[in-house]
Amino acid sequence: MTSSFPAEMRWGAGHSPLPAEWVLPEGQPLPRTAGDTPLDFCRHMRRLCTDITSRCAALNHIRMPRVLLSFTPSRNRNPFGLQARVTPMRFPAGDIRADRYRVQRYFVNDVEMLYLMTFCLPRFFNQPFEEKLSTVFHELLHISPAFDGTLRRAAGRVHLPSRAEYESNANDLMKQYRKGHDRPGLFAFLMERYRDLWLRHGGIRGVIVPRPRLLPSARRFGQRRRTMRDKPRVGV
Repeated sequence: MTSSFPAEMRWGAGHSPLPAEWVLPEGQPLPRTAGDTPLDFCRHMRRLCTDITSRCAALNHIRMPRVLLSFTPSRNRNPFGLQARVTPMRFPAGDIRADRYRVQRYFVNDVEMLYLMTFCLPRFFNQPFEEKLSTVFHELLHISPAFDGTLRRAAGRVHLPSRAEYESNANDLMKQYRKGHDRPGLFAFLMERYRDLWLRHGGIRGVIVPRPRLLPSARRFGQRRRTMRDKPRVGV
């Protein structure tokens, strides 16, 4: 059995650039002003995450050049639901293969990505400012201290020691980061809602890539066929 999906996806450095699309609510763009420059969501978010990981000791292990940032379109206007997620690009122990499956590998400018961080837009933009910033910390905290393409876990759990305490920890880190920050312009784009940002910048664009797939590896040949329910899960 072979897969129809490539084992590797490459962008930049002689390959196609990272795909980017407009952030549209239900496919309906707002008015644009000629000459305006769209807000590059992923560029702004990368600057913010780079600053956070350089200032926050609990997140110093994260190397943002190996984290791919993207967005996924909101399916509806419901403010509740997915805000963001982090998808690890390795199995436990940092392996590319595990139990007859392997993870699709992503490269940007010949640098292999270890994590895919995705925000659900425009839903994410329409949350209160502090909730948006806390969500960024929430997702960064999921990244393993070993920075090996896996998630931070204990006893198989990713929200430690409980989801409520995990959220409290993310919120505390966010408040410490904001306190006395000398460059608040880095997170100013999170202070506005989607419509205001769109009208101010004449649009919003961002990188949009699929979640990495689990592909059958050579170890799987000659062994029983597994169902999707049997497959190891990738992503939070």
